[in-house]
Amino acid sequence: MRLDWRALSRRVLAVAKEGGCSDWGCYIDAVAGNNHEAEVEDVYRYGAKVSKEIAEVLFPNFKDLRYRG
Repeated sequence: MRLDWRALSRRVLAVAKEGGCSDWGCYIDAVAGNNHEAEVEDVYRYGAKVSKEIAEVLFPNFKDLRYRG
């Protein structure tokens, strides 16, 4: 399963995660900004889902999968 993230600022992460059905979702949330690699899991578990249009701009390498809306 693919997982990727982008720091939009020191305290804001966007995370893309592939699901189990050849689909994916993108989530965004505020973080402490101390260790992005450790903060990624909380973002995809509890963050706000972003629109497909924004998600595809941030993570074009996931376009081959169906977006989980």
